[in-house]
Amino acid sequence: MRAARFYKVGKPLKTDTVPIPELGPGDVLVNMKACGICGSDIHIVYEGVTPTAYSPITLGHEPSGVIAALGSEVRDWKVGERVTVNPFLTCGKCINCISGNSQICLSRTVVGIHTEGGLAEFLKVPAGNLVRLPENIPFDQGGIAVDAVATPFHAITNRGALKVGEKVAVFGCGGLGIHGVQIAKICGASLVIAVDTIGSSLERAKKVGADEVINPTKEKPVQKIKEMTGGMGADLVLEFIGLKEMIEQAIGCARTGGRVVVVGLGPDAISLPPPSVFVRAELSFLGSYGSSTAEIQSVIDLVASGKLKLSDSITERFPLEEVNKALDHLHQKIGNPIRIVILLER
Repeated sequence: MRAARFYKVGKPLKTDTVPIPELGPGDVLVNMKACGICGSDIHIVYEGVTPTAYSPITLGHEPSGVIAALGSEVRDWKVGERVTVNPFLTCGKCINCISGNSQICLSRTVVGIHTEGGLAEFLKVPAGNLVRLPENIPFDQGGIAVDAVATPFHAITNRGALKVGEKVAVFGCGGLGIHGVQIAKICGASLVIAVDTIGSSLERAKKVGADEVINPTKEKPVQKIKEMTGGMGADLVLEFIGLKEMIEQAIGCARTGGRVVVVGLGPDAISLPPPSVFVRAELSFLGSYGSSTAEIQSVIDLVASGKLKLSDSITERFPLEEVNKALDHLHQKIGNPIRIVILLER
């Protein structure tokens, strides 16, 4: 089979011919149809910030396709079923797994980072990582749903515990944040404020439901959000970039008793207010990472029902042979992409 393989930081991926994976008893072989690429792939290929478990390795952790073969012990799936795949491989036994937080499994690994990924014609995964993909959801949307959409869904509904009627501020309206805006509205936020330095990203945010937008190059987010919320600040603030300055601004615009959830990954240390401020304001400062299979299922259900719309979320599609062009477009932000998808159907 063909597979896009990562060899070394700063070097293009190579489209190699490799053996089709052999299945274990509980595994499923998925004939890949689409696989999204995201910032984590950029961290691997261009920056070396996210190391892979070994190299060469096939990248890709937003996969979807059709079941091609079943392991000997798999009973609940059939060859030919349309599926998307939770990329988090977990033990199912640790305290986090048994408490419903498998995304932070103590021995978690990730498809396309620690094991062979979805930028190939076939992908081997445990059957428990599959989610059925309804006929009315295209494969490309099914692929990005497992990360670009399920990650903000987890941040908002689980970590942020959004309540109907609350006011929400979203910092960063790229591949994750733009879906955060839409999910916050679906979940009943009375006011969603989008913050981004790119004008076209703010226009997208308004299109998917943002009530107000702020460009930090033109306005002061903390001051504006306080004004928009009657001097109180936002109930829930989400940061999807991972920049020290943005996180500090996010903290500054949370109301007394509010919650700040950081989803963005960045290298700089985070600065919190002094305890005399942080404690008296009873601020909740939370990290949020990935999502569970159950949350991916909820996202798929919302997309299938038409409540969550992903038709405009994929800004470009490339064949596997042009994977390096796709990665370059994402890295250089050519066309201000939300999500770029590799199509694997011939």
